[in-house]
Amino acid sequence: MLGGTQFVGRAVTESALARGCEVTVFHRGHHAPPPGTAEIIGDRTADNGLAALAAADGPDWDLVVDTWSGAPSAVRDAARLLSTRAARYTYVSSRSVYDYPAPAGLTEDGPVVAGASPDADDDQAYALAKRGGELAAQDAFGDRSLLARAGLILGPWENIGRLPWWLNRIARGGPVLAPGTPDTDIQYIDVRDLAEWVLDAAERGLHGPYNLVSRPGHTTMGGLLDACVRATGSDAELRWTPAEKILAAGVEPWTDLPVWLAPGELYDTLHQGDVGLAHAAGLRCRPVEETVADTWTWLREIGGMAPQRPDRPTVGLAPETEAKLLAG
Repeated sequence: MLGGTQFVGRAVTESALARGCEVTVFHRGHHAPPPGTAEIIGDRTADNGLAALAAADGPDWDLVVDTWSGAPSAVRDAARLLSTRAARYTYVSSRSVYDYPAPAGLTEDGPVVAGASPDADDDQAYALAKRGGELAAQDAFGDRSLLARAGLILGPWENIGRLPWWLNRIARGGPVLAPGTPDTDIQYIDVRDLAEWVLDAAERGLHGPYNLVSRPGHTTMGGLLDACVRATGSDAELRWTPAEKILAAGVEPWTDLPVWLAPGELYDTLHQGDVGLAHAAGLRCRPVEETVADTWTWLREIGGMAPQRPDRPTVGLAPETEAKLLAG
């Protein structure tokens, strides 16, 4: 596991350990990995940062899982190094690699962003970085590489803040601005379902790209927020507010109001994707109530404040902005 201490990497590591796998975690040492792993400390962004991995003794690996979202050259260097020591390489990518706007129902054959390179070694837009990482994995491993194009990822250990923000806001109770209409479909994947599918797919020898997210209609915005009310046990009153009013107030979907998108191209891109291939290959998505309840339990265990990735902005609506909208 390249990483393996936070969110997606941690979920994959924990799932593999639960299956009885021997797991080696290559990470920078900033966070402790799950107990039971073997550790190799190194920083893939530093000069000669893969030296400890290159010098590691022991047997070869059946699978490498990489969640990197920075410069693609880091994926290139790791994949090349491991191409003779590992049987398979799974790169956790993103549906953001598709050329925007992606129409509703787009499959894995859809056009991807142009200009990505596996050799890019500077900060890039997220879509270019992920597509460059895909190319790097395929260049080194060919048909032994799997591209897990995840959509919105939720669940315990989330370090972006989307579901934790909604849970904490709803836990405070009172009137809560709920965006749009409650019947708006949303697509997401529980991080643990992602992890399980990645490991299953490796055992089956799957390769190439797969869109990994729930089917449209798996739940709705109302289903998600209602689950938050039930999980927290609060007296929150969801006040469903038209998208036009929210947008006119300068509120940003996705960032100010996490998960939610107003109708349009971005909504179609992120919440209306085709996921038939992954579901036919065994993807199973647990009920939204379970994802929400388990995330709330985890949040309470760590004191209510979710960890925050330093390379991502904080999300959530300012209380004064919410109050003005509710009052108007």
